[in-house]
Amino acid sequence: MAGVSINQARKDFGSVSVLHGVSVEIKDSEFVVLVGPSGCGKSTLLRMIAGLEDISGGEISIGERVVNGMLPKDRDIAMVFQSYALYPHLTVAENMGFSLKLKRAPKDEIASRVNRAADILGLRDLLGRYPRQLSGGQRQRVAMGRAIVRDPKVFLFDEPLSNLDAKLRVQMRTEIKELHQRLKTTTIYVTHDQIEAMTMADRIVVMQNGAIEQVGAPLELYDAPANIFVAGFIGSPAMNFIEGELRGGEVPILDFGFAQLPLSSAPATAIGKRVIAGIRPENLVLEENGLPATVSVVEPTGSELHIFAAINGAPVTAVFRERHDLRPGDRIGLGAVPGSIHLFDVETGLRL
Repeated sequence: MAGVSINQARKDFGSVSVLHGVSVEIKDSEFVVLVGPSGCGKSTLLRMIAGLEDISGGEISIGERVVNGMLPKDRDIAMVFQSYALYPHLTVAENMGFSLKLKRAPKDEIASRVNRAADILGLRDLLGRYPRQLSGGQRQRVAMGRAIVRDPKVFLFDEPLSNLDAKLRVQMRTEIKELHQRLKTTTIYVTHDQIEAMTMADRIVVMQNGAIEQVGAPLELYDAPANIFVAGFIGSPAMNFIEGELRGGEVPILDFGFAQLPLSSAPATAIGKRVIAGIRPENLVLEENGLPATVSVVEPTGSELHIFAAINGAPVTAVFRERHDLRPGDRIGLGAVPGSIHLFDVETGLRL
């Protein structure tokens, strides 16, 4: 096992730059998720680590070795792709042991490693089947088993669950996390699904437009987002944003023009300035004298009630654990849980 060091990594496709000096340190045995919208550069960065894309500038190290010019087969990594990429004419056991066969490993060693991986992934009874005889989840386990038998220093996952249905995705992300806890192999996982990132990662790297916006533990990013982009991307439903003016006094107040919200505290340097208030949906509460809102859609999920409404024309989402009798068109007041309001600079979008 080994850590991965990425130092000022750049990627250019002709005159178009897609990664702009990305730097991040991934510790040995750590599970790190690269997350961001489509086109942010996360898969390109993963492919550069794997050696499937050339690096245009900077340096990538796996363990103590700089791997910039090294072939993928020499980097001691194993990659699991979005498509299972299984050989249809080979059995599960043959697919899992194929890379070892190419290396001319002894047959007994191949069998031993395949059986070990099959036991870890619950595939022992399926070793004689062909990919066409497997479900999507079973095929993904075989792809993971093929990576495990190589006993690599680093696992790379490129959106491995995106082809699975919703229920199976939940099951598989639990299995991948359990696999990491068991093997302790350094893992870099790419997804655009922030729920996957939140539930699986030791640390999350949030990317946008070929650059890193913030790196941190899941709850660190959720509770203290560095800027509006991270605040809006991490969390589902997304954070609500309302622009207003921060006023001082014995109790700081957010003045939206049509209504006000008291704050438990506020940075003194922002008093008198226009700010953007961010409020998580679960931190909105029904309050008679709160911000006036008009309900547009009511979505009961069973455990929660999701309310989509408008405050002065701006869309907001509220999530209640209680069951309220609300209907489209209802006028309600919305307040915020004390201490739950995030403040961002209007011009820079940075957290205040």
